[in-house]
Amino acid sequence: MSARDGGSRGRYPLRLRRAAVNWEQQKPSWREARPGLIAAALRRALARPSGNWYVIGAARDVRPGRPLGRTVASVELVVWRDESGRLVAGPGACPHLGAPLKDGKVHCGTLICHWHGLALDGGPFAGWEPFPAYDDGVLAWVRLDRVGGERPLDRPVVPPRPEAADSVDAVYTGFGVCEPEDVVANRLDPWHGAWLHPYSFVDLTVLSAPEEDGEGSDEDDGFAVDVSFKVAGRVVVPVRAVFTAPEPRTVVMRVTRGEGRGSVVETHATPVGHDERGRPRTAVVEAVVATSDRPGFTAARTAAPALRPLMRAVAGRLWRDDLAYAERRRHLRSLGRFPG
Repeated sequence: MSARDGGSRGRYPLRLRRAAVNWEQQKPSWREARPGLIAAALRRALARPSGNWYVIGAARDVRPGRPLGRTVASVELVVWRDESGRLVAGPGACPHLGAPLKDGKVHCGTLICHWHGLALDGGPFAGWEPFPAYDDGVLAWVRLDRVGGERPLDRPVVPPRPEAADSVDAVYTGFGVCEPEDVVANRLDPWHGAWLHPYSFVDLTVLSAPEEDGEGSDEDDGFAVDVSFKVAGRVVVPVRAVFTAPEPRTVVMRVTRGEGRGSVVETHATPVGHDERGRPRTAVVEAVVATSDRPGFTAARTAAPALRPLMRAVAGRLWRDDLAYAERRRHLRSLGRFPG
């Protein structure tokens, strides 16, 4: 890549496109986006071990002194922090009379039920058994062995990230009527980016993709993409990114060239349960961990609390479209009409 197309780092990250291309005049990508290729990449992702770990949400959402309620794969959960700040997770129903523990209070690291004052310190009590939990610094995880049915791992498969001191992270959570595989399939189709999200992406080219019968390592089993993030008019930020799936419910986009090299966007798909019509629901938990070696990025890290809502809003706009994609895929699969 040359400085003109964004490969060289240059003094400024912004580039001016030669000329605007109307949406309908883009090069069609449907021939390259072969259903069989995407389906094969999905099958390989689904076959990778997760160790029965599921993302709950942002680690910072589990605040000291407050329990958090979540549902994962129809399992009601309560999550809180003990006196040392360690993440604790367990069934969301009080073992006494079934009260919702998420409505209790945490005092000195002990969860106290608001119905009758039963106290849980995170250890087993009267049939209440904690679940393994993990805080990776950005996301909170829980291990549900009965749900996953795999060989348990001591910790989740967390992809490499920029150092916390050199990055800004934000976590978006959305919900869709679909299954985790529909979310993962969406992310393993990079060709849709400039068509479905023209307000954010332009000049998207998939440089390489794994073969349908590919048997490479997890690191090699990825999609390399050149794409420009749209700023305004003809002003863009070009980057190169690689999409990989390190486990069955996670897809990682890593910036390998251009502005923000080393930044990652992790998309995690967590099954929630079923709605009142019996349809599956999935939580999309997307962690954006941004970094840059530019001197001005120090100010961005200082302003992280103000930047996080903006980062979540950008992710939310993209996922309004992508969840419609995933929901449509799930609907067609339920009719036996989805290709691939």
